[in-house]
Amino acid sequence: MAGVLEERAAIEREIAGRTVCEQLRETAERNPDAPAYSDPVEGGWATLTYAEARQRILEIAAGFVALGLRPGEAVALMMVNRSEHVLADLGAVHAGGVPCSVYATFTPDQVAFVAGDVGARIVVLGGPADLARWEPVLDGLPGISKVVMLEGAPSGDRFLGWEEFLALGRARLAEDPASIEDRWRAVTADDTLTVLYTSGTTGNPKGVPLTHANVFFEVAATSRMVALPDRGTQISYLTYAHIAERVLSLYLPLFKISHTHFCTDLAQLGATLGQVKPVLFFGVPRVWEKMMARLQALLATQPEEQQENVRNAMAAGLAHVEASQYGRTPSPEVQAAYEKADAALLSIIRSMIGLDNAAWLASAAAPMPLEVQRFFAGLGMRVIDVYGMTETTGAFTANAPDRFKLGTVGQAGPGVEVRIAEDGEIVTRSPANARGYLNRPEATAELLDEDGWLHTGDVGSIDEDGFVRIVDRKKELIITSGGENISPANIENYLKEHPLVGQALAYGDGRPYPVAVLTLDGEVAPGWAQGRGIEFTTLADLAEHPDVLKVVEAAVATANDKLARVQQVKRWRLLPVEWTAETEELTPSLKLKRRVIHAKYAEIIDGMYESS
Repeated sequence: MAGVLEERAAIEREIAGRTVCEQLRETAERNPDAPAYSDPVEGGWATLTYAEARQRILEIAAGFVALGLRPGEAVALMMVNRSEHVLADLGAVHAGGVPCSVYATFTPDQVAFVAGDVGARIVVLGGPADLARWEPVLDGLPGISKVVMLEGAPSGDRFLGWEEFLALGRARLAEDPASIEDRWRAVTADDTLTVLYTSGTTGNPKGVPLTHANVFFEVAATSRMVALPDRGTQISYLTYAHIAERVLSLYLPLFKISHTHFCTDLAQLGATLGQVKPVLFFGVPRVWEKMMARLQALLATQPEEQQENVRNAMAAGLAHVEASQYGRTPSPEVQAAYEKADAALLSIIRSMIGLDNAAWLASAAAPMPLEVQRFFAGLGMRVIDVYGMTETTGAFTANAPDRFKLGTVGQAGPGVEVRIAEDGEIVTRSPANARGYLNRPEATAELLDEDGWLHTGDVGSIDEDGFVRIVDRKKELIITSGGENISPANIENYLKEHPLVGQALAYGDGRPYPVAVLTLDGEVAPGWAQGRGIEFTTLADLAEHPDVLKVVEAAVATANDKLARVQQVKRWRLLPVEWTAETEELTPSLKLKRRVIHAKYAEIIDGMYESS
């Protein structure tokens, strides 16, 4: 404990009084010509240097001031990942305001709740698709004085085009630069840097105010856990409403002088990886699962001899990664076999998918299926789990490339306390913890106890080496009618190991045994079917096809073989649809909305128990 507190004190001394405004000033002055942000354009990239980016940020700050933004007031942002999102965000901060990125999948009612809860004064939107989520509720949000549109601004006093906004800011900055400097210099480490809203599996989302001090501690701890190079390349593609993307591709680059490339369309992520060759890559488990499914589908099209060569090489890769876990060392034979396989094949595959330069590959937000980790380990890639929440400003435990155990979420970060409460809940205490929820004193009291421990809502364990394992969400554990406590996520991960299965939900609370509802993977299933000569028009056709049902039945049986008898799925149904954030079964960060699914498919779930 003493060591943790000493390390915490050292970090706090290092970051004392620091703000993102000052950090950007230092980075831009010391590295004015370093590339900062690149947007995709036809034939290449449009790039801003750090000096150019800071100048634009000051102009945007002046624009917000000209529009009447006062210190402490909120600016709501909704757009895809692009340089303007970051520039507008940091511009709001430099004006003394509080940026709040809103999930682009929120319904108009959710948008209205967030805008009202955070007290948004100005809104910055990407285009008509974003406006469609705001327009139905704007009249009920009298606090919003202006809506700035990057593209497609309607006529009327309420709206302002992006170029007009920039011109307004340039004029204000030229007219009175001192007042804009006064604004950003008045910002303190204890001021709110952003408010992020939890995507929420039930009820209204909760706002989490994070301070400059919270973010600086998180970045400093991350830098100690993972030795990332300065001036490396990164990709920003997950929403900035998600804490992981915000820390990794908005704040961390200001410290590491990173060059961030924006992927504005997830369908282009593979191509972007190949062009950028990032030094780090973070993906929620679903991103890794889809990448694995695509690689498996590609492998299946190769001649059998080549497939055998890949399998053998991947066996060597997996053996090497497993033998490199904490407390172990690869034998000379394992090391030699890996080096041979890597030179002949594995390094080529990593280069092909654009991850040959990535020194840090990570996942969080939901349990990472061990089979997915093992697949990428076979390619010589250590895709490691980290663990955190919006409320902890991101990761508070992490594996590192040289200090990891597969199946765990790693050890506590520098200066971070983690322990298991009497009821099995994981609790943590550190300066990265938020002070609570915005306008939600009762929820804050549930989150933070009187001793400053933050209650995660997750059940887990800590081994003798300090590595944390997560069992499941405390409130999501299944308790069968026989009194057995079962983790649904554990069952679901095994079910999703087959590439045809896109999503799975296990159910069984108060019931005699678990059942499951499944969906097909909308990307993998059509190719799989075409390769076998199966005729179909829609995904719903495939969900009823006997050959598909037979394969899924075998996948369920394989999953059951890995589960204890009381955990095994006794009945299952394959749905004729996909689950997405838009269809409301998933949160914007692609977690299952269990209560929504339970309600939406109650008849199907009940039907699986009627004959028992």
